[in-house]
Amino acid sequence: MPSYRLIVVGTDGSDTSLRAVDKAAALAAESGAKLVVASAHTPQRDAAGPDPDQPRHQRDTPVSDLLADAADRAKSAGAHDVDVRALEGAPADALVDLAEELGADLLVVGSVGQNSVVGRLVGSVPRLVKRRAKTEVLVVETSG
Repeated sequence: MPSYRLIVVGTDGSDTSLRAVDKAAALAAESGAKLVVASAHTPQRDAAGPDPDQPRHQRDTPVSDLLADAADRAKSAGAHDVDVRALEGAPADALVDLAEELGADLLVVGSVGQNSVVGRLVGSVPRLVKRRAKTEVLVVETSG
């Protein structure tokens, strides 16, 4: 198994994406790597209300709480050096940009995220990440 120095994992707070956090945390623990848990969201379109394309649990949960919960979960799964990042923008683009900016060795995403109108139109986050990332990508099977 490769040794990693820095791993980035994306989460939207869903149960399935937290399985990707668990896997990334286990890999970080095995490698002694730093783990960056990131969540990307699109900005609200206006002050009148939440973006209807945003997953429901993200509309109802502040990103800081979502990230804190994911970081606690990562630490419970064995990761020692955990950082969190709230990102703005399309999830695939934001995660790929962050991994490149930080010089990550590995970018981890779940195979199934929350459905949205935008996601169905432009493609899934895992597929877009695999296509655009310049670093190694691990897509964790999270269905079922």
